[in-house]
Amino acid sequence: MALEQLSDVVRRCQAVQDDDYTTEDYDVFMIAGQTCIEEGNSAQVLRIVMDDKHNNIVKCMGWNLLPPLIKVLLKKEDKNIPHCLAILKHLLEVCNPKELLLGLLEQVDEARPENITDTALLLWRPLQDVLGRLGSRRASSLGTVLSTLLEQVVKLPVPGTKEQEEDDDFSLCRYCTVLRDFIGPFVHEAGQNVLRSRGEAPGAAVVDGEDKPLPVKEDELKTQLLRFCMKSLSEPLMGVVLADADNTKEAVSPLRAFAEEILISLTQIGESLHNLVFRPVLKRRVVPGDTEEEARYPKVSLASLAYLQFVNHLAADSFPAVFSPVFLLRCNMEHISLLLSSTEETWIQKGLELYQQSLLRVEDASLSVNLLDIKLFISVPQKLFKIMTLCPAGHLRTKGLQVLQLSIDKFDTGAKYNFLQSMLKISNNPGVEGYIIKNIKNQIHYSLKPENSNMWFQGPYLLPLLRQVLSLPEGSETDLLHYLDRVMESLNLLRYLVIKDKEPENRTGIWTELLKIEETFLKPLRVGLNMSIAQYDMELRKNMDSKETNIPGENSAFSVSVGEEKLPNMTKDTKIEALHSALDTFDMMKSVLVRIEELIGKDHSCP
Repeated sequence: MALEQLSDVVRRCQAVQDDDYTTEDYDVFMIAGQTCIEEGNSAQVLRIVMDDKHNNIVKCMGWNLLPPLIKVLLKKEDKNIPHCLAILKHLLEVCNPKELLLGLLEQVDEARPENITDTALLLWRPLQDVLGRLGSRRASSLGTVLSTLLEQVVKLPVPGTKEQEEDDDFSLCRYCTVLRDFIGPFVHEAGQNVLRSRGEAPGAAVVDGEDKPLPVKEDELKTQLLRFCMKSLSEPLMGVVLADADNTKEAVSPLRAFAEEILISLTQIGESLHNLVFRPVLKRRVVPGDTEEEARYPKVSLASLAYLQFVNHLAADSFPAVFSPVFLLRCNMEHISLLLSSTEETWIQKGLELYQQSLLRVEDASLSVNLLDIKLFISVPQKLFKIMTLCPAGHLRTKGLQVLQLSIDKFDTGAKYNFLQSMLKISNNPGVEGYIIKNIKNQIHYSLKPENSNMWFQGPYLLPLLRQVLSLPEGSETDLLHYLDRVMESLNLLRYLVIKDKEPENRTGIWTELLKIEETFLKPLRVGLNMSIAQYDMELRKNMDSKETNIPGENSAFSVSVGEEKLPNMTKDTKIEALHSALDTFDMMKSVLVRIEELIGKDHSCP
């Protein structure tokens, strides 16, 4: 029935002049043709479309046959595949290229999740062929094609392990290979346009091995390819952790090959990779909110590019070696800040690795204090603090701590002093404060060695820092459990100073400052310890003597908080254990405090 309808409409349309077909003609041709292919009559459809008498009809209506053709071709084992391939080939040669392009893109866009990659594999060459027939409209149409292809790639899950990538469980590797192969000839043509504009190439553009006149403005093709490369750097490449290429015996990862192709393509179309990496610094005079500039060079894409260059070492040969490590660090801080601001673990990991690699290029103790005038050198460590304390991934918290220490090591002595002082003011976390105080202690220890003597961590310059360290945030009312890390590191520092820096030498000035320290730190701490011990000891006796049930939530007059977070109700045994632990902590503080008072000749031992 459908075959008869198709034959009838084709026969009737032969007599129509000037291709003036009716809407009914189009509808009958489309429905009947699609039904014939779906029912397995592809051979008969092939004979109809290949008949020279039907060229005009096929030229105007043939693109409507694309949906069932693609459906059959995706089955891979259908007996009608040869006929369907022949029909598709003929349609690509005779149909209106604009309508063909729309039809092909519709198939790409509507591909089911399990068929996304297979559809792209099937249609990338037909899309190339159709674009080749569009003449001056090729560049803008290429932009539409690339945008559609990239919209599909984000639907594919990113492999989380090297094994998943090798097995290509999610088909992302095959899809990226398609993208790489698809853009090749267009990148080559754009590259020829760039060379010709510089007077370095002949006047003909080369596409697919043929010399053709340049049909579009020289920069139009580049604009579309630049947009594609920038978007690819963001998605999928920002979410991908590329496998190392250390083992030359192993095949290159498809995702790594795709990333490298993107960078090579950027250089071929006339973009300088180092200028792209440095762009946030070089373009600082651009008016904020310049949407056109941000759309052309998205910050996320530039950060991804910096990561690929400095961590994955892609296209390393194209990056000049003349730039100083400090300048590279300065430029990368913009990208690092963006990555560390994310809540995505992959982004945070990349930000930490980019920060680490940028710092490793810098000599220890070489960064001057002037760099601290740049806000990023203060705000980025603050982001590290958040990662160290709030990130749910333990390996990222550990990595954040390592990178923070590495950054401290790269500052010279004066910069270390100012940096640690600033971080102590703004860290707002007892654990981080404790870590900073430990670093201050290490710097004092280093400076007390004769060969390392300096003015920053001894004498008058050190005293303001010591006053900042040797204090309690809320005086005698300070929550000593909450501020445990800070208080213990402060006590350890003070004990170290009175042991290491003897009173006759007094190189750190600690002995002339002891009266103030007694009033602002030791006395309030002694009072706070006595209050805390009494409170917790009373609560312990009350719980041990009570007949409270051992069921959470019943008679729970006592609760324990960590910071501002109250812990869930506890059983009686758990509460008693927590109280014993707190008292042990207070005993530890008391023992250090008593030892310090012995060393300085005071007799204010806690009862």
